[in-house]
Amino acid sequence: MLRDLQRIVEAVNQAPDFELALQTMVQQVKQALQTDSCTVYLADHEQQQFALAATDGLNITSEHPIHVPFGEGVISLAAQREEPLNIANATQHPKFLKLDAVDEARYHAMLAAPVIHRRRVLGVLAVQQQQDRAFTRDEEAFVVTLAAQLAVVIAHAEAKGYLRTVKQSPWLQAVKGLAAAPGVAIGTAYVVQPRAKLSEVTPRKTSKPEHEIRRFRSAVARTRQELLELSERMRGQIADETLAIFEVYHALLDSASLGQEVEQTISDGWRAQTALKIVVESLVNQFENLDDDYIRERASDVRDLGQRILSHLKERSRVHHQPPEQCVLVADEVTATMLAELPQTEIVGMVSMRGSGNSHAAIMARSMGIPAVLGADDVELSEVDGETLIVDGYNGDVFISPPLQIENEYRELAEEELELRQKVEQARGRPVETLDGTPINLQLNVGLNLERDWLDELDITGVGLYRTEIPFMMHERLPTEDEQVEIYAQVLEQFKAGTVVMRTLDVGGDKPLPYLPMQEENPFLGWRGIRMTLDHPDIFLVQIRAMLRASIGRDNLHILLPMITNADEVDEATRMIKQAYYEVAEEHAEITLPVPQVGVMLEVPAMIYQMHAIADKIDFFSVGTNDLTQYLLAVDRNNQRVAGLFDAFHPAVLYALKQIIERAKTLGKPVSVCGELAGEPGGAILLIAMGYRTLSMNSYTVDRIRWIIRHSRTSDLEAMLERALAARTAQEVRKIVTLTLEQAGLGGFVRAGS
Repeated sequence: MLRDLQRIVEAVNQAPDFELALQTMVQQVKQALQTDSCTVYLADHEQQQFALAATDGLNITSEHPIHVPFGEGVISLAAQREEPLNIANATQHPKFLKLDAVDEARYHAMLAAPVIHRRRVLGVLAVQQQQDRAFTRDEEAFVVTLAAQLAVVIAHAEAKGYLRTVKQSPWLQAVKGLAAAPGVAIGTAYVVQPRAKLSEVTPRKTSKPEHEIRRFRSAVARTRQELLELSERMRGQIADETLAIFEVYHALLDSASLGQEVEQTISDGWRAQTALKIVVESLVNQFENLDDDYIRERASDVRDLGQRILSHLKERSRVHHQPPEQCVLVADEVTATMLAELPQTEIVGMVSMRGSGNSHAAIMARSMGIPAVLGADDVELSEVDGETLIVDGYNGDVFISPPLQIENEYRELAEEELELRQKVEQARGRPVETLDGTPINLQLNVGLNLERDWLDELDITGVGLYRTEIPFMMHERLPTEDEQVEIYAQVLEQFKAGTVVMRTLDVGGDKPLPYLPMQEENPFLGWRGIRMTLDHPDIFLVQIRAMLRASIGRDNLHILLPMITNADEVDEATRMIKQAYYEVAEEHAEITLPVPQVGVMLEVPAMIYQMHAIADKIDFFSVGTNDLTQYLLAVDRNNQRVAGLFDAFHPAVLYALKQIIERAKTLGKPVSVCGELAGEPGGAILLIAMGYRTLSMNSYTVDRIRWIIRHSRTSDLEAMLERALAARTAQEVRKIVTLTLEQAGLGGFVRAGS
């Protein structure tokens, strides 16, 4: 039966449209099982009924659609019980429902299997036979397996709107994606395609490698100039921190490994276009297989850069875009350079089939105040071009050709959004404290090189997390001590008015360096963070020395140790930090070397119960809510099947965070939060209610969080926290938090409108 199963699945997947896919399935299932009938019913939850969608064997005597009301018939019973029903004589079953327009009296045996996708019943697959008999276990397993396959097909069709009926609510026309940049936008879809695609390159050999290498180098030079022009074009339109995104592109271009690998591949006999395809696609695969959200999204940058070089190899000139006014940029993969090429005054929203909130396009969209939805892979580019779109950057919804009533409602919300955006900037320069006088210290999470002083504009005291692994990822080898000194000094100088918390190299396991590859069955629980660097004291000591040398003349360095699991790791790390300190101090005896504070990241749950064991060896704690949530809930947040379970609002996570702050106070140690939760409106007020007074976040959330803090009362937040801790689910917690924000007049920070 396995061969039959594979054949049916393949035939269904190759069907050109949804209706034909269903008809193909019922015909082939009937043939494979040698039954007399096979039928698919689709669930219409809006109308509370099942609709007969395809059949081979039932005699339909009416031209009108056939429906089975929810709760009636064997079909509803199978859906309600969420398990297959194998009935020898269905006509004698108390739940049997005779349909006037369907002649099925001659069928006795019935096997009905619910079609379920992500815990939601989408329909029922039923086979029937004239003779009284129970279907075999093999037959039952065959139908259940096909129902599971059919669930994916139906879910995909539902997302694309193929299951809409005239009576259904227009809200069902929304395509679901990931909310990447908050806000609401309405505009005409403007679809942009890359000038050249690596996927379309046909591998070809060359007999003139020297000529191909010259062509490649020329294309790289033109790409470099193009990136400089795009960077200049964006200057003044986005924050200088965000402008540093283009430095990543330049770093990739400057990477000797990229150019050398392409030229070596050309020397092996391949044409420049083919060599570029081979090398870039290999790099893309390496990045996409990493776990770290930010690092993994660099695959998009590598692909974009490769395709830009390819366009120059093909000598395709830059397209002069003339988008319609108030347009929504739509692409298979929106990139930072794509955004930079378009007239910024015309773009009101962004929709990308691929990507996440950590992509550079998403970061730029947030910096530019453009609502964005990413990962909307059910949008057909050819079908939406020129259509009116509504982009809801709060819920991750995209409405295609919405009814006028819905469009008008969203236009009102968009106007309120604009007013709110202008309002929050007014809090800059004012004390960050609650209405009842509780001061909060806001800091930044950064990971890119910074060249200009934009602290005055953001009004921020310092850096709560500097990701040192980014420069390591941008090199084709371990950066030297002098190279690291230059990078760290730049950041310390940039934020000399406050403190800079530098996290030691957090790679290994799920984030291997390109030049130190490793394979692990379970990288989340593997050789990463401090585990890797303690095993390589040569790497760790060089990095600490570089940090200390960079801090000379600047007394603002804090060192943060990631992925700490036990006290022994802290002992060994602090021992090496002291060793590096004495070495650098001896080399620079003419000055007094500042003694950096040393902290530990709390992201492994075990350390919550070991804080007392290391408190006398460190100066502060910093909570990484992303990994802490992942380890507490045993959820890989990058696995689509279980990503819905990853929620920092889970009551267990809240209890853990509350325990941390209480233990830290008892131990007399300061504690901050540098995970994504600190930058969420609801997350920030929960943390403040628990007693956290230092929150570190990305730059685009600072103004919003500052405004929320200045319009909240600690006493109200503490009452909210008490209710949240009594909740049973993350959904209940979110409702409580949202209600608190609404009552404070701050609902516009978690939904559309003001």
